Order: sequence, then structure tokens, then C-alpha cells
Amino acid sequence: MGTDNIIYLDNAATTAVAPEIAEAIKEIMVHNYGNPSSLHGLGLKAANHLRAARTTLASCLGTGEDEIIVTSGASEANNLALLGAALANQRKGRHIIYSAIEHPSVIEPMKFLSQKGFEVEVCPVNKHGIVEQPVLADMVRESTILVSIMMVNNEIGSVQNIAGLAKAARTVNQKVYFHSDCVQAFGKVMVKPRQLGIDMLSLSAHKLHGPKGVGALYLNKGIKWNSLSLGGGQEGGRRSGTANVPGAVGFALAAENACKNLEPDCRHMYSLKEHLLRLLGEQDIPFAVNGPDPLDSLYSAPHILNISFPGIRGEVLMHFLERDHIYISTGSACSSQKTKSSHVLKALNLPGERADGAVRISLSPCNNRQEIVRLVESLSRAVSQIRDLV
Repeated sequence: MGTDNIIYLDNAATTAVAPEIAEAIKEIMVHNYGNPSSLHGLGLKAANHLRAARTTLASCLGTGEDEIIVTSGASEANNLALLGAALANQRKGRHIIYSAIEHPSVIEPMKFLSQKGFEVEVCPVNKHGIVEQPVLADMVRESTILVSIMMVNNEIGSVQNIAGLAKAARTVNQKVYFHSDCVQAFGKVMVKPRQLGIDMLSLSAHKLHGPKGVGALYLNKGIKWNSLSLGGGQEGGRRSGTANVPGAVGFALAAENACKNLEPDCRHMYSLKEHLLRLLGEQDIPFAVNGPDPLDSLYSAPHILNISFPGIRGEVLMHFLERDHIYISTGSACSSQKTKSSHVLKALNLPGERADGAVRISLSPCNNRQEIVRLVESLSRAVSQIRDLV
């Protein structure tokens, strides 16, 4: 099946690589393939490409170039950040906090740290998926060394007030480190770690029309942190392994495009989301929104909408839409192939039937209103057919 007739609405899972970025990556892979650690001309040229990519990422974030570590993705960045900071600072304290709706690449390192004797606590969210500042502040203590709260949730699109949360945590303990998984935020909301009070920040390229297999970790140069990746000493001795130069170049281009077009792209995606909700209302299809008010730009990201249709399982609805070449998801691509219910929707205290019926529609700047019309038409048919079957 070709891609011309596809309507792709699973952009929170991954995005199509922009053609110009694919060409730039190909150019590096075919013609500028030197190892950036080599001392000959090809190696130096590759090192220059890598340095330029890091400079671009730093410019987008408003940080120093030496504070950017190129990684294999956000999962690695989350692991490096959390484990490296916890192990380096355990003499100061062993208390760590993370939110109830974090990505698995944050949750699993937290479980590991708990097994190693750290006291790890989960901060709850309210019914809209928002961490409330007084709740977080009440959990912080003198022995707290690290707080990790994602900026935009990958399933429901809730946007956290990271600056307010970081300030609330440091009102109790000014020495606490603050980490944020900003994978879904970068290119959708303004991400400036120094302004937000973030010490460590994780990013991924493939969520903004860049390549898979490359990400970045912002590491405030003033924090105490241990490297967990030993070997050749690349990335300033902080992450060993031959650098993915083509990936880094592609990531930098994607980041530059996303940051340059942030405001018009966000307006476009909010407009599409508003159009979708209006058309669903006109079709008189009963549904419920899971998470924040989807049109509240303060608390809801422009590209994610999580909704449930009463009496219909999300997985069944997803496969019905696939017949029309329309692709949505039932949740995070990192956990959607597992049978257990979403921990994010559980954290909202949704009824089990509503959580099981949830689907995620996630947009990109490449989507258009005609695709939204087709989606709603297909949804209407699918809901009707499924209800006739049951």
C-alpha cells in the first residue's frame, strides 16, 4: 500500500522524516562518513558537522554548546540523567520524586533506584493530569536530591507549569535537581531550561520530523553528575560511543525548523483540534475528553487529544479506522502493545471502561482540515458499526 492515501494521526509516537532532512542525512552518510574521533580530514569534517549540530541544538534551547550531550534517543537521555544524578548525589540524600504520569524510560530507572536503596515517591496529578505546586512542595524535604516531571504528557497532552514546579520544590530545598522529559514539548511549547529552572532535560529527534535513533540530554554544567557510559570518552567524557553524525545533523535541522515555526505550527494544530471537536459534536457522537481542556493552550499541548467513546474499546476502534487507512493509537507507542491499562489514565482515576476505550489522536503541522473531515466521517461509521456488532 502506498502512502498517498494514508491519514497519519499518530505523531506523538513518531513523525515522518521531512524530505530535506532525509536528503541532508543521506549526504552525510554517503559523502561525509568519517568518524568524528579520527584525526584525518574526513574525521575532522565529521567533527565539524557534529559540533555545528550541537551548536544549533544549544541555540534552540538557549544553553551552552558544552551542556548538550548527543544520545541515541530520549530513553537513553532519561536513564543517563536520572541514574547519573542520583548516584552522584546520594551522600546528600536518597529521596527522589517523580510524577505519576511519566514515560516508562523514567519510571523504570526510578524502580531500579528504589531497588538500590533510594526512597522514591510518586507525585500524584489532578483529574486533568496536572501536578499541583502545593502537592509537590509538600513532598520535598531536605533529603530530596532529584525531582523529575515531564513537561508535556505523551498520552493526554497535559502541559505542566515547569517553572512554577521547580520554584515550589526549591522553596523547600534550594539544592534539589530538577529533570524534565521534554520530548513532547520541544517544538510544541517554548523550552528554555535556564528560564524554567531545569537542570537536566531530555529530547528526541523523531517526534519533530527528524530521524529515529538520536536524541539529546541537556546537562547544566553546574550540577554534580556521574557518567554511566564508559569507553572512548566521547561527548566530553560523558557518553562514550561513536557519535551518530548523520542523526545529529538531522536532529539539528528538525529542531531548527520546529523552533523557527513554533508559533504558526501551534496555531495550525490547535485549529485542527478545535475543528475535530466541533465536527464530532455536529455528528452527535458521544465522547469524553481525557485530560485537560483540549483547547486550553496553557495546560493542553496543541498536538494531542485523548478521547473515549462509551461502550467501545479503543483497540477495536483503532483497527476499524485502519481499514480506511487512518492511523491513530490507543496510547503510548512504548507501551501500547502491552495488555495492561494505561498508567497515565489510571492516574486520572478514570473508570476502567473509559480508560479501556481511550484513543489518542496526535497531530503534526503536516496534517490538514480535509484529513480531519475524513477522520470524523470514518469515526462516525466505525462507532455505528461497532455498536451494531455489540
